[in-house]
Amino acid sequence: MCCPSDRKERVPTIRELKSMCCSLYDDDMFTQMEWHVLQTLNWMVGHPTVTSFQQLAMSEVSCDPELEHMSWYLTEIALYHKEFISIRPSVMARSALALARCITGRQQPRYSEWAARYDPQVVLNLSNYLAQPSAALVRKYSSPHLSAVATTIEQFLQRQVLLAQQAATPEIHVQQVASPVDSHFMGPQTPQKACYMQQAPTGVLTPPITPDKDFNNADSYGMPQTHNTRMGACTPTPPSSAEHYQQQHMGYQQQQYVQHPQYAQ
Repeated sequence: MCCPSDRKERVPTIRELKSMCCSLYDDDMFTQMEWHVLQTLNWMVGHPTVTSFQQLAMSEVSCDPELEHMSWYLTEIALYHKEFISIRPSVMARSALALARCITGRQQPRYSEWAARYDPQVVLNLSNYLAQPSAALVRKYSSPHLSAVATTIEQFLQRQVLLAQQAATPEIHVQQVASPVDSHFMGPQTPQKACYMQQAPTGVLTPPITPDKDFNNADSYGMPQTHNTRMGACTPTPPSSAEHYQQQHMGYQQQQYVQHPQYAQ
C-alpha cells in the first residue's frame, strides 16, 4: 500500500518545492515560473466571481439576454447589503438565476445538478430587497440594451401586491330580499313558489284541500272500503268556546267592512 504522500494527484506546496531544490530558489521565483507556464499554454487565470459562475451556469442553456441581465441586476442589489458578504460566489450566482427565472416565468433547470442547487434562504433574502433598489441601479437597468429589467421587476411587484390584496379581501355575497311594500308598488309579478311554510294567523280557519279524485272510491287511494266507511262515520271535534267567539267576532268585522265601502279606499 502506497503512502498518501506518494499520490500523483497531490500538488506540492511552494515550501516543499523549495526544500526539494535545496533552497536554491525563492518563493516568488516558483510563482513567476508557474505564471510563465500558464501564459505559454494561453490559460486565463482569475479569481472566482459571481459573474464567472453566472456565465458557467448560462452556458448550459440557450442564449437568454433578459435572464442574464436580470441575474446581473439581482447580484448588484446584493452588493448594497452586508448580509450577502459571506455568501459564496457560486451560491449567489445560482440563487440570483433561480430568482430571475421565477420573475421572468422561466422554468427552473432540472437536468443540471450544479445549476439547480441554489440556496432558498438567499433567494428569499434577495426577494425582500426588490422593492427598495438603489436609484442608480434602477436608472442603469431601465435602459433597453439591458432588457429594461428594472421595469420588469416593478411590474412583477405590482402584480404580487394585487394578488395579495385579492387573497386578503373575502368575497361578500349580498342577497337582496324584496319587502312586501316594494312588491306592492312594483306591480304584478310572476308568482313564485314559497320555500317555507307560512303560518296561518290565529283564529283563521284553514280551508280544506279538495282532492283530485273521488274520496269514496276505494281504488283511488289504494284503501279498503271498510276504512272509508269508518272514516266517514267519524264526527269532528267541536271548537272551544274561545275559538267560537273569535270566529263570530271576525265574521262581524268582515260584515261591517262590506257594508261600508269607504274603508276599502
